[in-house]
Amino acid sequence: MVNKDLIIDVSDSEVSLALLEDKQLIELNKEKRNVKFSVGDIYLGKVKKIMPGLNAAFINVGYERDAFLHYLDLGAQFRTQHKYYGAALQKQGKVLPVHKFKPEPDIDKDGKITDVLVTGQTVIVQITKEPISTKGPRLASEISLAGRNLVLMPYSDKVSISSKIESIEEKNRLKALVQSIKPRNYGVIVRTVAEGQKVAVLDAELRELVLKWESAFTSVKKEIKSPKLFIGEMNRTSTILRDMLNVTFNSIHINETTLAEDIRTYIREIAPEKEKIVKLYNGTLPIFDHFGINKQIKGLFGKTVSFKHGAYLIIEHTEALHVIDVNSGNRSRSGNDQESNALEVNMEAATEIARQLRLRDMGGIIVVDFIDMQSQENKQQLYDKVKDVMAGDRTKHNILPLTKFGLMQITRQRVRPEMNIITNEKCPSCQGTGETKPTILFTDELESGLSFIVDKIKTRKLILNVHPFVASFLNKGLFPLYRKWNFKYKISLKIQAVTSYHMLEYHFYDHFNNEIDLA
Repeated sequence: MVNKDLIIDVSDSEVSLALLEDKQLIELNKEKRNVKFSVGDIYLGKVKKIMPGLNAAFINVGYERDAFLHYLDLGAQFRTQHKYYGAALQKQGKVLPVHKFKPEPDIDKDGKITDVLVTGQTVIVQITKEPISTKGPRLASEISLAGRNLVLMPYSDKVSISSKIESIEEKNRLKALVQSIKPRNYGVIVRTVAEGQKVAVLDAELRELVLKWESAFTSVKKEIKSPKLFIGEMNRTSTILRDMLNVTFNSIHINETTLAEDIRTYIREIAPEKEKIVKLYNGTLPIFDHFGINKQIKGLFGKTVSFKHGAYLIIEHTEALHVIDVNSGNRSRSGNDQESNALEVNMEAATEIARQLRLRDMGGIIVVDFIDMQSQENKQQLYDKVKDVMAGDRTKHNILPLTKFGLMQITRQRVRPEMNIITNEKCPSCQGTGETKPTILFTDELESGLSFIVDKIKTRKLILNVHPFVASFLNKGLFPLYRKWNFKYKISLKIQAVTSYHMLEYHFYDHFNNEIDLA
């Protein structure tokens, strides 16, 4: 049984989510709080330029670069959608419900973009890929509204069931159920988590999604002059939680009260008995330090990534693709021939590669250079292993067998920029000059701060957070320095090591975990 823990760090500028399996970091997501143009956002955009040669158009959605919309991404019911929008404009937002609206004929799947769009036209578009590198967002006009159990597709009548639901009986039950409750002119995709759900749950969610779509048109009053957000997706944090949260977690730790209560309410709805897995973190150490996540990040996001028995990966990135090289390093096993040794390293590398792809959210083309093996049976075994370890990856991917050169090609859907964390640090103590204040005086500075707190703030229970090396120095010996301070100032001082601090960084806290300002 795999132990799963979700750790959420909420700061002023971003929200970070770390998924742990048996204490190992498997997935890391960071969202800037002011991020725009997220996957799932729906915009009213203006057709800026039509490109007949590409059978596509560039759409202004307010981003610095125009977004790209291909003819194949318009959706078969594009004309119906555009007519419905036009009806909303004419009737000042008072439109018929979609299920009473007469649909237009489907557009020709082999048609031309010039048959459908004209420059200056307003179109309803949805972001399918966030801006990456020098490219603007990628768009589609075939809209989908995602809930936890269902995905709603306006102007379609098709019901699809997730292929990950294996039971034929359950697929048939869900299909019959959804067809009986869905309004006309709406298509629905039933997600994997809907397996076993009752009709009341699905019906309530379906009504909510329909209302979300139709109510957006009530605010349409006149032709827009500039692009604007039409329906905002949840922020990325909520989206990830919606897709990720389930009752298989052993614990969910959050350092922010409001989000903790929101998640607790959500868990209470889907599994009341699991409500206690949501825990508010109040410690003085940063939450990612407390759970050892920062240390793992430092070891996992560099160019070189070590794994078992001295073997390591080298990960390189280019504009076109990612390259991963597997190296056995100084690893040697007596009694093992080269072939079996290569197989063992490759099998262990496969697990680490699957972890790295999820962690860094690497997308596009990934080429893996495994250690050469001669046996066709071993190559097949490695291919099966890679497929198995990537089965838990929620992102769409495709894996090709090894070539005769020992290369494996993996394609992984890229909808957001890759997670890139620079693990090499510029020294904040010297600002790159190579010189710092004398370390012999650092303990005097700490004692000076301590003296100020005792004299001016009159608090006796204190916590001092410092770099691990400094913590070791303050704790060394039979009668360590921090105890001498305790005796001298008649206080209770506790030393805590924080791995994310730079060498000479320190912060004092009172016993209520409030930081003490020494300025």
